[in-house]
Amino acid sequence: MSHTEADDDRILYNLIVVRNQLEKDSEEWQKLNYDIYALRQIRKEVRSRWKRILEELGFQKEADSLLSVTKLSIISDSQNMSKAREILLKLCEETNIFPRNWELSERYLFVVDRLIALDAAEEFFKMASVTYPKRPPAARAEEMQHILAPSP
Repeated sequence: MSHTEADDDRILYNLIVVRNQLEKDSEEWQKLNYDIYALRQIRKEVRSRWKRILEELGFQKEADSLLSVTKLSIISDSQNMSKAREILLKLCEETNIFPRNWELSERYLFVVDRLIALDAAEEFFKMASVTYPKRPPAARAEEMQHILAPSP
C-alpha cells in the first residue's frame, strides 16, 4: 500500500483552494483563513507530540524521517498493516496523543508501520500512554479551569 493524499491533506487543500477564490480580507476569506490556520496548528501539535515520544525513545536523529510521509511512502510489510491499524486505533482511543474528534490520519499508519519494523511500536504506545494519558472530560475541564484561573 502506498500513501495517497490523506483526508486531512485533502481538507486542508480544499480550504485553501476555496479561500484563494474569495476576495482577500472579506469576512468569508478571513473565516477560511482562520480555519486553515487552526487546522495547521492542530496538525503541527500532533506531529510535535509524536516527535517528542520518538525522541524520548532514542530516535533523536531519525524522528523527522520517521514522521515524513509522502506520496512515495509504502507500507513495509502488508502483514503489518492490520497490526499498525490496531495500534493506531489503540493510540486514538486510549491516549490523548490526538485531539478529541480527530479523524485518524493515514500518515500515522505509515509511521506506526515503521515503528513495527523497528520493533518499537509497543514501546511507543506505552510512552504515549504515560505522556498523553486519556483523561475523562471532567478532569480535562477541571485542568483547563485551573490553568485559566488567575493566580492569587
